[in-house]
Amino acid sequence: MTGWTWQYEGYDPADERLRESLCTLGNGYFATRGVLAECAADTVHYPGTYAAGVYNRLVSSVGGRQVENEDVVNLPNWLPLRFRRPGGIWLTPDTTPVLDHAVTLHLSSGLMERRTRFGLGADGVLLVRQLRFVHMADPHLAGLRTEFTAEGFSRPLEVEAALDGGVTNAGVPRYADLDGRHLTHVVTGTSQQDAVWLRCRTRTSDVRIACAARLTSPASVTVRHDLPRAVQTTRLDLTDGRTLTVDKVVALHTSRDPAISDPLHAAVDRVHRAAPFDELLAPHLTAWHQLWRRAEPDVPDEVGRILRLHLFHVLQTLSPHTADLDVGVPARGLHGEAYRGHVFWDELFVLPYLNLHFPEVSRALLHYRYRRLERARTAAHDAGRRGAMYPWQSGSDGREETQQLHLNPRSGRWLPDHSHLQHHVGSAIAYNVWQYCEAAGDEEFLHTKGAEMLLRISRFWADSASFDEQLGRFRIKGVVGPDEYHEAYPDASGPGLDDNAYTNVTAAWVLARTLEVLRHLPEPRRRELAERTGLDEAELDHWDHVSRTLHVPFHDGVISQFEGYGDLAELDWRGYRRRYGDIRRLDRILEAEGDTVNRYQASKQADVLMLGYLFSPSELQGVFRRLGLSLDERTWRRTVDHYLRRTSHGSTLSGLVHGWVLARARRRDAWKFCKEALQSDIADIQGGTTGEGIHLGAMAGTLDLVQRGLTGLETRGGALWLDPVPLPELSSYGITVRYHGHWGVRLRLESGSLEITVPSAGRHPIEVHLPGHRAVRVDPGETARLALLE
Repeated sequence: MTGWTWQYEGYDPADERLRESLCTLGNGYFATRGVLAECAADTVHYPGTYAAGVYNRLVSSVGGRQVENEDVVNLPNWLPLRFRRPGGIWLTPDTTPVLDHAVTLHLSSGLMERRTRFGLGADGVLLVRQLRFVHMADPHLAGLRTEFTAEGFSRPLEVEAALDGGVTNAGVPRYADLDGRHLTHVVTGTSQQDAVWLRCRTRTSDVRIACAARLTSPASVTVRHDLPRAVQTTRLDLTDGRTLTVDKVVALHTSRDPAISDPLHAAVDRVHRAAPFDELLAPHLTAWHQLWRRAEPDVPDEVGRILRLHLFHVLQTLSPHTADLDVGVPARGLHGEAYRGHVFWDELFVLPYLNLHFPEVSRALLHYRYRRLERARTAAHDAGRRGAMYPWQSGSDGREETQQLHLNPRSGRWLPDHSHLQHHVGSAIAYNVWQYCEAAGDEEFLHTKGAEMLLRISRFWADSASFDEQLGRFRIKGVVGPDEYHEAYPDASGPGLDDNAYTNVTAAWVLARTLEVLRHLPEPRRRELAERTGLDEAELDHWDHVSRTLHVPFHDGVISQFEGYGDLAELDWRGYRRRYGDIRRLDRILEAEGDTVNRYQASKQADVLMLGYLFSPSELQGVFRRLGLSLDERTWRRTVDHYLRRTSHGSTLSGLVHGWVLARARRRDAWKFCKEALQSDIADIQGGTTGEGIHLGAMAGTLDLVQRGLTGLETRGGALWLDPVPLPELSSYGITVRYHGHWGVRLRLESGSLEITVPSAGRHPIEVHLPGHRAVRVDPGETARLALLE
């Protein structure tokens, strides 16, 4: 690891899946895993190419039931390029001795470089160097340059490049029993200018896919079609010490693309018009340079290097190209097939970073949710509720995509999955609407689509709350919280928990924010929205009442995760760690033993403590005050300590949230969790999951931890609010943000001081609030240097 490169040396089959995920290249439209081009899918390697928003639905027979799943589709493999001596075996690191091997990810330029020296015995050594890009300027192009150098021999080398339509979804062993054959009607052909093409379609969603490839070689190129592959071959006459180069340029289109009539025609035309490999590099490098200039965090040493890698992968999944697409935030990026490419609540950890750098992308991702508002309303209606009930897992059309069964690899049993009861995803969407509009100053979105989403989500929460005469408060029953370990009460006949604190508090916040938005809407727009939705003052009064009287349970002086949590048994944490070592997935361990985690005070990840992630201490206290409850610093500290001792961190998001919460509370052990969040993918701390796709929420969340968490940055009321957290491990850093039309507002924190620079092109000053009721105005073109209070 250097400042701008990520390098793996040596070849170890056990590490390949991890490396392939972390060396993925993409541009926000599609991405390709970092598999070596000569390697096919097997137990070691997994080629995968995924286009944002391309899903397909299949029915499988598992656990004695017919289940339906929608998956992101592994598209035809454009990458294959293999080589051999005439009549010999194809050379790969698994078939041929490897003398030297290195893969380098060039973060600044979005390039993957590999160098391998194959030992050919008495015939000498073959050096293979490859350079790969997925074009950041033209989202439909990718390229592969391969340089062959003979060392100690002179003889021919056969090179075969292909487009392969025979791929399946097979990247996650847990899904092996599910049907992964998503492509059908594979056809190949040759264009008039000797490019090969392949077209196919998905089996049920009927998305048409086409790719075309152009091979440039110093020798002649021949073509053959071996369905489901289109193959181009060339024969190189290698001589000792001389390097020969073969370039492969590929274009990819689908029928979901705007402004095309046919994906095959578009792909063939694009590959014909594409410049040579060297000329394609220039706009690609420029596009990456512009992205880094807008978003690179100025953080020193190892932390800064890891953050660059995280930003690199965020931008490969969600780049400015994403602003033109109807897609959400895939929890595992475009890097693999885990979670089937579904959209969860992970945008809660992603959009806050994008809001202050690429607000146009945030807006597009919120449009994805708005376009599925009607489906969310249908789901609420079918559940006997008013308003909009967004699905826990979403895909192409907004229906609930949460699996009906999930496999416990420890026991081999398929078990019912009740995570669709995590209705708090609606609050996450509302929170993102509010945060985006505050950061971008986008009143048009807030007054139109944003206001309607807030209204429909609030209506769902108000209708889900039932009044308890004995408590004198409203309750929300039968849900699942962020923890995910707890889906039911011990020995209960059905799933669901009552009064999950996170769910109830965020629902109260959503109702309050929606009332505020409606109060400040321009009168004509408010009238239109009321007419469109049937809203009246009586309903608003009811929302206000619910938002002030939702029940939040407590036990032993701490906030209870849900009603009855304090009655659960304590787990023998020490004993389980002694017996199993890694107990992150405690739910699987207990189920394999014939027990259930539902019986214990044990959490997979932050649940109650998520409140300390979403809200600053003062804002969280304000939400509780509105509920007529007291949440002083001592109670919150006890609550944090209680759940810290009872969380197994079975999610990469857990360490991130705990680090954020502890940093806000200025606790010395914050950095331990921050460091774990930084290491979550590069060290694969979840035990093999990174090979199935990176954890996008954790990557974006670490960036936002520095951007907002450590700076105490909030965007509210048309001003920037800052309350920096001094961590000795990160005492000096800087960020550049885009705020209310100002491109490139610079914030730099060093020991005891804060420097703010507003670019001269701005139209109006920025108001900055600091602790101690201090406020300053920084005019365009000015720099303010402020002393921070201890």
